[in-house]
Amino acid sequence: MSTEAQRHRPWRAIDRRVSRKIRVGNVEVGGDAPITVQSMTNTLTADAEATIGQVRELEEAGADIVRVSCPDAESTAALPAIVRASKVPIVADIHFHYKRGIEAAKAGAACLRINPGNIGSPDRVREVIQAARDHGCSMRIGVNAGSLERHLLEKYGEPCPEAMVESALDHARILQDHDFHEFKISVKASDVFMTVAAYQQLAEAIDCPLHIGVTEAGALRNGTVKSAIGMGSLLWAGIGDTIRVSLAADPVEEIKVGFDLLKSLGLRHRGVNIIACPSCARQGFNVIKTVEALEERLAHVSTPMSLSIIGCVVNGPGEALMTDIGFTGGGAGAGMVYLAGKPDHKQSNETMIDHIVELVEAKAAELDAAKRALEAAE
Repeated sequence: MSTEAQRHRPWRAIDRRVSRKIRVGNVEVGGDAPITVQSMTNTLTADAEATIGQVRELEEAGADIVRVSCPDAESTAALPAIVRASKVPIVADIHFHYKRGIEAAKAGAACLRINPGNIGSPDRVREVIQAARDHGCSMRIGVNAGSLERHLLEKYGEPCPEAMVESALDHARILQDHDFHEFKISVKASDVFMTVAAYQQLAEAIDCPLHIGVTEAGALRNGTVKSAIGMGSLLWAGIGDTIRVSLAADPVEEIKVGFDLLKSLGLRHRGVNIIACPSCARQGFNVIKTVEALEERLAHVSTPMSLSIIGCVVNGPGEALMTDIGFTGGGAGAGMVYLAGKPDHKQSNETMIDHIVELVEAKAAELDAAKRALEAAE
């Protein structure tokens, strides 16, 4: 379906939960801001060159925000160089050592991911909050089912949504008591049901932006499925202001899956949305290999666009009517190319991949030019 057509389908609308808006560097999170997609580097942060290299890969994939772990002084010492080299806001992941939080704020981190309850005495918490305030840092309270406080585990007997929400609200109260409100919260578990229930409860209890995700979801395929079920359920219900897909895979894959999730729900549009049939004996060309090749060759296109690749004339023309560009097989060694939903010309199967890439790139350039002209006129 073309991006324009999607805007006129009221039954496709998702009413997002109303949250207050905060800033992570120059990126808005919450309120009416677009849902942002983020990932985390897995390099040693102290190795600034390697970390900068991975940040750049994530930027190219479309990441809005990137998080880096800061477990030691060597990591925060490398942070200024990483922040300077990054085009997107950098979040510093802080645990236990309150000094790392202060150092990260001074180093230019746009946000501190912390649990106020695990960084020490009230005086230490106050120092971290003051450092964040002084340097324009926001915070994320990150609650995980696997690291709940002992008193909550004793109270509830085991990790559960109620314990996670109580932990989150207790931590939020610490920041609020210091008149600090530039924070978002996450309540993640590896269990899909626990994750969804915790976010549902939290969404009703507080108005801050929510960072959603199913933590430790697993490898690429299994983790994507779990994330799609859990995060998709929340996003469908309007819950979620920024997302991270946690995969035991290349962090770039987290960004790709994140955008695919948002794209499938009409919440963000980035890159080419390829609609393709699963293929069968009716196919007039090898659909699977064609789609694989197109995904690889069109990965650089960030302009929102829809492309249908259908192997035969049963569903092909109907799908092509609803996409920006379409190709339907079924002819003797050739198929029909559709532009803006209308049949335009035939193209041989042998040359269709190169031809489709050229059409998509030309359409992207046209759309980008129109967008620039509109922005200039405003």
